[in-house]
Formats: sequence, structure tokens, C-alpha cells
Amino acid sequence: MFKLENFITNFDWENLLIKGGVITLKVIGILFAYWIIRRIGRKILDRTFNNILHRQDITEGRALTLHRLAENIFSYALVFILAATLFSVLGIPVASLIAGAGIVGLAVGFGAQGLVSDVVTGFFLLLEKQIDVNDYVTVGNFDGIVEAVGLRTTQIRGFDGTLHFIPNREITSLSNHSRGNMRALVDIGISYEDDIDHAIDVMQQACERVAKQTSTILEGPNVLGVQAFGTSEVVIRVIAKTVNGEQWAIERQLRKAIKEAFDAHGIEIPLPHQVLIQKQSESQQKSLS
Repeated sequence: MFKLENFITNFDWENLLIKGGVITLKVIGILFAYWIIRRIGRKILDRTFNNILHRQDITEGRALTLHRLAENIFSYALVFILAATLFSVLGIPVASLIAGAGIVGLAVGFGAQGLVSDVVTGFFLLLEKQIDVNDYVTVGNFDGIVEAVGLRTTQIRGFDGTLHFIPNREITSLSNHSRGNMRALVDIGISYEDDIDHAIDVMQQACERVAKQTSTILEGPNVLGVQAFGTSEVVIRVIAKTVNGEQWAIERQLRKAIKEAFDAHGIEIPLPHQVLIQKQSESQQKSLS
């Protein structure tokens, strides 16, 4: 008890408060500088990529992809510098930490293989321009619109609104539907009793009206002819070449126009029919007889 009281009495509290205050002020200053540099850096990146986009050196999707990647790299580098500076202010030797990190890195090297694979795959995805922001892609079981391409993960927004985070190492095969023009395809069924040639003429006239009203159709629409025979319908196929991303809207317009044309000419779009056969037992048959 006496030793504790002696320690408290003789301890240089004034020096501790001064050093603590100085360190606190330094930490506050460093955090404030980090906040300022982060804001300025992001504004510089925004302005740079906006200028590149306005000069039309690259596509909008490519500009957004590189912009977000540059922001990620800038943020990682800034956080690393912040951590190193704070360690130095707190008196923690950064060199020793880096050396220790190297030893730890060897120990966990096998466990970090997935991370390295993510980075390498992400690098080649960007280098080979396989994918850009706003592209419509299919990756494995996921399809949707690309929202971000990073060095570790790729973010894809599904059509139901779900945001999928896919590690880059899992992108073993990729289908990019945003390269070149797309195809709008519509299959329409008519009754077996209707005249096929007449139905094709009516459909072609409807397609030509849609083509005149829509600037996103590049070729067609053309009625190819009979595609298949269903249980209650003859399937006729229509095809058109459209601007990328507009194929779904064109398909909806074609279905509407063809349905209205069929109604005007009395052509039936049949529905499946079901016949219910009910078997009667011998006792029921005898009672009926």
C-alpha cells in the first residue's frame, strides 16, 4: 500500500498530461488531414474521369469501371498511410511491424491464396476489357447489370434488385450480353383452324408498323415462319435486331402490336384445353342402368 502511494505521489503526472495532450492533438490533426486529402482526392478523380468521358476517349461503362477502381486503390493507399502515421505518432515502430507482417505473411500464405487469385483475376478482367460497369452479364448462376468491378470482387445487380458480390476467382466463365447489337425474339401461337399465310401477313404488317414507330430497331422485325407445332397451336416466330439493352422493350411492343392485329382480323391465340374423363365404378354403372 505504501509503495502504491509513493508511486502515485512521485509520478510525473504533469509530463504525462503534456505528452498525452500533444499526442491527442497530433492524432486529431492527422485524422483531419486524412479527411481533407480524401475529399480532395475524390474530387480530383471525379473531375479527371469526367474530362476523359467528355473527350469520348473511352465508353461511359469503361470510364465508370476505371473510376471506381481508382477510388478503391486511392482509399486503400490512404488508409495504409494513415495507419503507418498513427503508429509512428503512438511510438509503435512501423519497420518492426512490417517485418513481423512478413513473418506472419509466410505463415498464412497458403490461406491467402484465394485473395491473391481474386486480385490476379480482377486485374485480367480489367486489362482485357471483358467487363465494364453497366454491362449486362451472366456469371455462373447469376445474371444482371454490373455495378462495380474491383480487384477482389465484382458486384452484379440482379433483375430482382439483389446485389451479388462475386469473388473474382469464381468467375471462370463469363457471358457479356452488352457487346454488339442484340436480338429480339417473339413466338406467337395461332389456332390450327386459322390460315397460316394470312396470319403471317397480318403479323408482318404489325411488325412494320412497330419498326416505323421505334428508332431502336436496327433490322426487321421479320416473320420467319412456322417455328413449331404445339398441342393446341401453331407457333410462328418473329425476329429483329435491336440496339443493345432495348431487346426486351421491343419484344413487349411486338407482342402488343401482334395481339391487337390478331383481334382486328379475328385470328385466335388459343389456350390449352383439358379434357377430364371420370371413370365410374361397376356399382355406379349398374345403378345408372
